[in-house]
Amino acid sequence: HVFPFMFFLLLSMFIALFLFKHVDHRNLFTQRVCCKRQSHFVYIGQDILGSHISVDVGMCRSHCGAPTTPPYEAGKQQYSKYSSMLDFLKSKKTRTRGPAASQSAGPLNHLPSCGVTQVCEPTGMRVDRLLLFEGHREVAVIEDCHCEIKLAQCIRVPGLRTYFSETPYETVIDVGGCSQSKGSPDGFSCVPTKFESALVETPNEVDLIQIVAACELKESCYRVRYVEYYYETVHHAEGVKEEKLKEIDVGRCLGSCTTGNRCLLRSPSDPEICHLWSERQSSSCVPQGYESHSFVNQYGQIRTILSITSCHCRN
Repeated sequence: HVFPFMFFLLLSMFIALFLFKHVDHRNLFTQRVCCKRQSHFVYIGQDILGSHISVDVGMCRSHCGAPTTPPYEAGKQQYSKYSSMLDFLKSKKTRTRGPAASQSAGPLNHLPSCGVTQVCEPTGMRVDRLLLFEGHREVAVIEDCHCEIKLAQCIRVPGLRTYFSETPYETVIDVGGCSQSKGSPDGFSCVPTKFESALVETPNEVDLIQIVAACELKESCYRVRYVEYYYETVHHAEGVKEEKLKEIDVGRCLGSCTTGNRCLLRSPSDPEICHLWSERQSSSCVPQGYESHSFVNQYGQIRTILSITSCHCRN
């Protein structure tokens, strides 16, 4: 009985030694804690009183060793001694930055906590409705984050969003999204190509919410199918007039193009830290090629519809 016991003991020690050498030593608890929501303030615009509005939309970070003071609070501490933001920005230009400033954060502060096969993603988002000077504006805010497995293929993934939070009309809808597929060709991304709609009841009306139905690998600026229907009158050789429905894929351009740096205020001690971001600029992905579709409508008039054949980034 001693020999089987010793054999089992040696086998267990060998397995433990193998796992110690080949498994990531950071425990799962640490990985989950490090993948967390961090503040990410975005300038939205002016409200009806003329005040500038910035919203903490959040950001999922999967790096351990983050500073205890939030970047936004640190920024306020740094420029609170100046009379205005303009004075603070002027002082930044005259202040010299030493090479050690950007290297103050050691390599331990940049270890990805989710591992190689996972990514830090939002677990849920809510949609806040703000009243700005130009009208109502919807802003998506990240509520929490977790480690999600990276997928090898481009597919639609769930994306829960809460509308009218903390009201009797609170509704959670799976608006969907596209996976961050690894190994994609350069210049290609997993993007939505097909959409559906869902209805959300509100105190005043019913809102139509767009839902991602399918995803494909596309370039950053790409064309998607968008169908419109028209009544067409066809005159046959035997003198019979027929009215039928004509389907035309007029197309749409989706995606975005590089618009430069959106950081409005960086940390003077660490240029990698941005305290305030500008709102993401509108897409400059525009139609490039067209084709025309002519037909006779139900009133006997010739109607011409243009459809998009290709898209490109406008310079």
